[in-house]
Amino acid sequence: MRNNAIPDRIDELQQRYARALDSKDMQAWLACFSASGGYVCTTAENEASGLPVAIMFDDSPERLKDRVKFIEKVWAGTFEDYSTRHFVQRVSHDEGGDVVAVETNFMVSYSADGGLTQMLATGIYEDEVELTADGALFRRKKAVIDGSVTPRYLVYPL
Repeated sequence: MRNNAIPDRIDELQQRYARALDSKDMQAWLACFSASGGYVCTTAENEASGLPVAIMFDDSPERLKDRVKFIEKVWAGTFEDYSTRHFVQRVSHDEGGDVVAVETNFMVSYSADGGLTQMLATGIYEDEVELTADGALFRRKKAVIDGSVTPRYLVYPL
């Protein structure tokens, strides 16, 4: 029998994640990760070539906290800010216990200074989601972008 609560918990986590980034609430973004969580952003080209090169490599809770500190305190006011909109579509998940492997397509658009909205990146999230009594958290979130470059620098995770 299929447990519909698992897809619902996964989708709710992805929605919280997107909402946090689109509202630039980095504390809420951080709250999407488990105590052992990490985030990596790389390209499909690097993945296909087996290259361990990342655009962002926040593979531990400490590095996730550093990312938030840099965005909120260190870099604040030093870069041309931009707004994002995340669109996500879960395409698969397994139901093998308390940690679920999930693949989710994503599209992220951006606009700077209220100007023209453009596509920032498309790709797939390859996630490990930890199911808890209170919901779900990312144990590992990996954003694999389809292109090898983005039209602008990345400050915020995808």
